Amino acid sequence: MAIEADAKDWSWAVERACPQCGFDPAALTFREVPGLLRDDARRWGAVLAGPAARIRPDESTWSPLEYAAHVRDMLRVFTDRFALMLGEDDPTFENWDQDAAAVDEQYNEQDAALVALELPAAADEVAAVLDAVTDADRNRTGRRGDGIAFTVETLALYVAHESTHHLWDVTHA
Repeated sequence: MAIEADAKDWSWAVERACPQCGFDPAALTFREVPGLLRDDARRWGAVLAGPAARIRPDESTWSPLEYAAHVRDMLRVFTDRFALMLGEDDPTFENWDQDAAAVDEQYNEQDAALVALELPAAADEVAAVLDAVTDADRNRTGRRGDGIAFTVETLALYVAHESTHHLWDVTHA
């Protein structure tokens, strides 16, 4: 059985706590997001070190390695999105099909040790961008292809939830 594409709109996670992973955007300041991303990314090393990294818990759920590769790539995509928001007025982001990326990039066949190195590097990159954001630029906007608007600040919370939620996915399965 192939993994079913995630068609849920998770944008609500910037406004209220996630009932699954417990992420609460109200408990996190914008300036704390870079540290959270760096901390989460470094925790993946232990997840990927074991022999179970490639094992899917069931036919419809990604393996820890697939989740880690997704988080690495998600962080890279959002680094680009923040750069667009900071460099252009109200850009619209290109769609990123995370499910197609998992198949096209063969996430479960990647080298877990390499992903364990690349994921913190991707987190450091997006965190550095966020660390450099001025208070005035936190309200710059950008839009997903479906029209949902984010500010730099709310997009940072969105990324923080994604990071936290996927780590929770593999550590609390």
